[in-house]
Amino acid sequence: MLQLSVLCLMTFVGVHKCDKLSADFSFTAPFIGPLNRDDFAQTMETLSLDEVFPDMAPRIYHIRVDPLQHNRVWFTTRPIGTNTGYLKAKLPIPQAPTGKVVELPPQTSSLTFNDRGEVEDFTMGYVMDRRLGNSGGLGGAFGFFWAVSCPLPYPEGKPWSSSWQQRLFNSGNP
Repeated sequence: MLQLSVLCLMTFVGVHKCDKLSADFSFTAPFIGPLNRDDFAQTMETLSLDEVFPDMAPRIYHIRVDPLQHNRVWFTTRPIGTNTGYLKAKLPIPQAPTGKVVELPPQTSSLTFNDRGEVEDFTMGYVMDRRLGNSGGLGGAFGFFWAVSCPLPYPEGKPWSSSWQQRLFNSGNP
């Protein structure tokens, strides 16, 4: 399992290009998915993070086989990259490079393999400590977008903040 994972992770920004994705592949992140193989590939091509942050280093570590689900490999990432490419995604006008170095917080991810050694499930972007990095505590593409002043246009695309309901509940007031 570890060897198969390393093969896929060597193209971390391009996992969607890995030739070991199963026909029933599924991608899930905290606010995205599940996406099938084609939708995942199309989403990654649209984001083109490898062009927006061409020096991106995923900084993958702590690769381990799940002791309870033996066909699943967990790993931690702390991506870092410099915004030197135009951010296009689905923007009406591409955003010019900012030159900003973006460092995401540590995130846990996993690859699950089928009996043929193909990746059937890829999870990523689950932030472990939102206080680290300069992406407002956001992981994955959400963090990269926010850090270069181009947050996604919905609440999940912005750093977490306490709701008035939570503040009221935690205040001790009736």
